[in-house]
Amino acid sequence: MGENIRHNEAASRFEYESEGTVAYIEYDLFEKVMDLTHTIVPKSLEGRGIGGMLVKHVLEYARELGYKVKPTCWFVDKFIKKFPGYEDLVLVVPEDSHNGPVCEI
Repeated sequence: MGENIRHNEAASRFEYESEGTVAYIEYDLFEKVMDLTHTIVPKSLEGRGIGGMLVKHVLEYARELGYKVKPTCWFVDKFIKKFPGYEDLVLVVPEDSHNGPVCEI
């Protein structure tokens, strides 16, 4: 089933098509970090493990290219916590980090 996954770079997503319906996982790429933002599996494809298959495929892709991942999508986050072996891919951001100068009032 995983061989049917295609990388649609123009749409920034990985897709699986079955019976004329497309399931997909969307991402944003920033340098070497893939922010996995949404996993969508239409009702007609639910219950077949397609969401997990997509996540696994994307995580293996990220590993192969040396990317880190940011599991913004709850499904991706849950998958990584449930299946060991992918924690090393998760981008770790210190809790006290920020993206700019400290402002004082």
